[in-house]
Amino acid sequence: MKIKIISKKGDTWRFLLDGATPALANALRRIMMSEVPTLAIEWVDFHDNTSSMFDEVVAHRLGMIPLIFDLKKFNFTEDCKCKGKGCPLCQVVFSAEKPGPSIVYSGDMKSSNRSVKPVNPDFPIVKLLKGQNLKFEAIANMGKGKDHAKWQAANVSYQYLPQLEVKDPKDLKKIVKSCPQGVMGVKNRKLVLIDPFKCDECRICEEMSGKGVEIKSDPNKFVFKVESISGLDPKQIILEAAQILEEKANEFKSELKNIK
Repeated sequence: MKIKIISKKGDTWRFLLDGATPALANALRRIMMSEVPTLAIEWVDFHDNTSSMFDEVVAHRLGMIPLIFDLKKFNFTEDCKCKGKGCPLCQVVFSAEKPGPSIVYSGDMKSSNRSVKPVNPDFPIVKLLKGQNLKFEAIANMGKGKDHAKWQAANVSYQYLPQLEVKDPKDLKKIVKSCPQGVMGVKNRKLVLIDPFKCDECRICEEMSGKGVEIKSDPNKFVFKVESISGLDPKQIILEAAQILEEKANEFKSELKNIK
């Protein structure tokens, strides 16, 4: 297999996976979405909440705030040396206290670990009117997207790499202009895909050509789009997913040896 980075824009990476199978590509996609561990708020203890929102609603909003953290420095609570009691190696405590009138933001939370914080301090949590107050203590721990969306590391999608098959098109300029993505062009009087990575297979060119052009898909080449929605960057998510997939394959191989 070969990997080619197509683009890097902020929290979104696009890359080409060449030489894989649909089963492998889909397994990688599912692991990136549901099994790469992240840190998120799980428990909230309210000391005072006279806002317009119920405790449960505020707690839900807190849980969905993505947190920046070092994946190598935290354990799952059940696998930690503290045996599930909770310690700095598996939990981070956030606290906040603010009176109204004001808006409580994610940046108002104080973390017990300086390296762990919301990815953006400007996420609004709740608006407080005059005389209203909010005071809470929250505990964040490790989890996986398959258990709850708040632990989902990324939104991931892929498509087959499009290929252009030219039969007998009549009006090349008309076909080029019909492409909404602008990826069609003419070189040496031949119709070509200038940028196949931007083609979304809308097939308008097929309709305009009167079946003189056909868009096909390469079953062994996949264009991935990985958008991080957590405190991890896309590179970390991709590498961690590949490692998890390798561990699963080794575990499966080990179990096969025990079959008699």
